[in-house]
Amino acid sequence: MGDDNPEKRTLYVGGLADEVDEEKLRGAFIPFGDLVSVNLPRDMANQKHRGFGFVEFEEIGDAKAAIENMNDSELFGRVLKVNLSKPMKDVNSKAVWHHDDYLVSRHGEEDEGENKNENKNEENGHANKKQKIGT
Repeated sequence: MGDDNPEKRTLYVGGLADEVDEEKLRGAFIPFGDLVSVNLPRDMANQKHRGFGFVEFEEIGDAKAAIENMNDSELFGRVLKVNLSKPMKDVNSKAVWHHDDYLVSRHGEEDEGENKNENKNEENGHANKKQKIGT
């Protein structure tokens, strides 16, 4: 079997036409070697693929041959971009501002920031009352 590191055997294939499905993508890449998997991520809203896919080969050499031959080639009238896939970033389901370190980096100390905002609101409230009374 191939190398234990699937990142070196998995290719990103971009620029796919709408009519390409997993079977057609498999057919385009099978001449370069045995495939472990073919994956076309789908758009949740319309269930169509998102214009890119991933092809995993059993052997690193086969993946390299596929890159050399398929990058900038045409499939169903579209020019493909084929290269090694990059590992997914650690995606957190929470918003970036949910984390304390983000708030501190953007606004200084979190407790001080909240107190400053409360103090400003109180000061602005008193100033607005004074202006209304004086006019």
